[in-house]
Amino acid sequence: MTNDVSISYLIFLMPLLTFVVNGLFLGKRSAKGAATFAILCNGVAFAAALFLAVGYFTSGFAPQKAVAFEMPFLKFAEGFVANIGLLVDPLSIMMLVVVTFIAFMVNIYSVGYMRGDRAEGRFFALLSLFSFSMLGLVAATNLFQMFIFWELVGVSSYLLIGFWYHKPSAVSASKQAFILTRFADSFFLLGIVLVSYVAQSFDFFNLNGLTLGAFADQTINLGVMEVSKATALTIGAVLIFTGGWGKSAMFPMHIWLPNAMEGPTPVSSIIHSATMVVAGVYLVARLFPFFAICGNTLTLIMWVGAFTMVFAAVIACTQKDIKRILAYSTLSQLGYMMFALGTCKIGDAVFTTGWTASTFHIFTHAFFKCSLFLIAGSLIHQVHTNDLDAMGGLRKKMPITYVCALISVLAISGIPPFSGFFSKDEIILSAFQGHHYAVFGLAVLTSGLTTFYMFRLFFLAFHGKPRSESVAAGHVHEDFAMTLPIAILAVPALLSGLLAGGLFEHYFVPGKLMVPQLLQLQEAHWIPYVAVGVAVVSLLIAWVLYASPKANINRALDDVNRSSIYKTIYHKFYFDEMYYCVVRQFVIGGIAKVARFIQDYIVEGIVAFVVWFFHALGRLVRTAQSGHLTFYLGTLIVGVILWRFIGHLPF
Repeated sequence: MTNDVSISYLIFLMPLLTFVVNGLFLGKRSAKGAATFAILCNGVAFAAALFLAVGYFTSGFAPQKAVAFEMPFLKFAEGFVANIGLLVDPLSIMMLVVVTFIAFMVNIYSVGYMRGDRAEGRFFALLSLFSFSMLGLVAATNLFQMFIFWELVGVSSYLLIGFWYHKPSAVSASKQAFILTRFADSFFLLGIVLVSYVAQSFDFFNLNGLTLGAFADQTINLGVMEVSKATALTIGAVLIFTGGWGKSAMFPMHIWLPNAMEGPTPVSSIIHSATMVVAGVYLVARLFPFFAICGNTLTLIMWVGAFTMVFAAVIACTQKDIKRILAYSTLSQLGYMMFALGTCKIGDAVFTTGWTASTFHIFTHAFFKCSLFLIAGSLIHQVHTNDLDAMGGLRKKMPITYVCALISVLAISGIPPFSGFFSKDEIILSAFQGHHYAVFGLAVLTSGLTTFYMFRLFFLAFHGKPRSESVAAGHVHEDFAMTLPIAILAVPALLSGLLAGGLFEHYFVPGKLMVPQLLQLQEAHWIPYVAVGVAVVSLLIAWVLYASPKANINRALDDVNRSSIYKTIYHKFYFDEMYYCVVRQFVIGGIAKVARFIQDYIVEGIVAFVVWFFHALGRLVRTAQSGHLTFYLGTLIVGVILWRFIGHLPF
């Protein structure tokens, strides 16, 4: 195990080296050289992560925790130090493998997608910075280190979403993503401060080993009130979750994610599949035992995830922008992962089905969602539009892409034996086992909606007659550099659930080291049949509406002659408009104006007065130093008289 851990440095060194070399040297001189170097370095990082994973799971050491290296970073008090290190356990290793593999595939894909872009070299540099940031986040040993890389992920995503800075929409989307996630991160930071102050530790292992009973009789002054330390920990848990709430774009902080589609498609792919938006789910999974002891925090997590799951799926059923459909699909799938983590508690007892299922779904979702975004980018690259109105008839033009798209759509729909079936059904099972029957019903409903909107996308893009001149004229073809990673990703999209299921069941269980009280539950063997039945019915409905001989495509794509309910959903319940209203009218029009008044007339006014006062004093001093003897004598006489007069006053 020691030798395996020693090469783990390459996992982080390679993306960082790519960022530095491409950012300072290669990116400015040779776009082709920058792309080649990025692919090679990310390939080495993936190979190192895979080698580490194989060594860990075959050595007999798993599922124990190991720290590959750790060093003090910041000392707050004696015995209270923030460290930086590399955590090795099943969850972190799974994420290291997934992130490096997705980054490797996206870098290969970007050779074709970004070909000819004037800033291609800069793109490969920023892509590697993003990968390095996420790798540092998932390998963190403590909250302090996680927050550092958490913010670095935010900065690199801002740079990538706004990569095409000459497009106003891209600039606006990058600012929106940055501002909303920073808003959530401010609560995250407050939570870290509060929890670490009470627990006197940032370390995940220490926090996950806490018991509230040890703090029940101790109090802490929060400024506005004095509460028990147990209550303070619960408040801190909610604040920490708020950071994940925003990063994983849960409702109502979801609007930045669909708008982030303004960046290049490879950026959308890596953000949505295994990196930035999964960070919030990863945070909850990493601190799961801590959240489990903190009151009703898991219940809050469950309902936030469940509502986001349904809400996003409903919107996805009406969208025509292919990337936005996938964006709302990601929101829905993140809701699945999040609510699964929240279902794992009955009274004071904790069971592990939801935790295992959620982490398993992170794994399977990464492959088919990355593939779907790369497929979308390939279609856009050929048709030159995101709109399904201009697609159709692409099955014969892009046969490899068509087959890969079918595999990924079946996977996300939960059709056996594709990967999504194994993880999604476990999530649905966790809701039933936790006696959360309303959430269970919503999960089954969303499973059907997912199948419907994904096959709607699939049929409208690939089946039927061409609805654009470029497709009809035969100008569409498959680019090898873009098709190769899509074909590679189709393999884990098909097989990862089947092959890795046993690994997750055996190793990805919180266990006694993480959760003090476990609850054994009975299996509900009928749930997979219900979920698959709902998915098949939804598939048939999508086929009748969008692919059957009697399907009226023009009517299906008509968004004008629709009911007010449909239009409301199509316009995403007008949340974008409400956001801009709040930002422009309240934040900019209200708070910002007050802040500007304070800055202009109070802060700058005081500064201006101080400057004027010292200028005036300087002029007075210069006047006094005139060099005339009569002036000096007169001043001396006046000063003596005034001193004598003031000296005899009663005060």
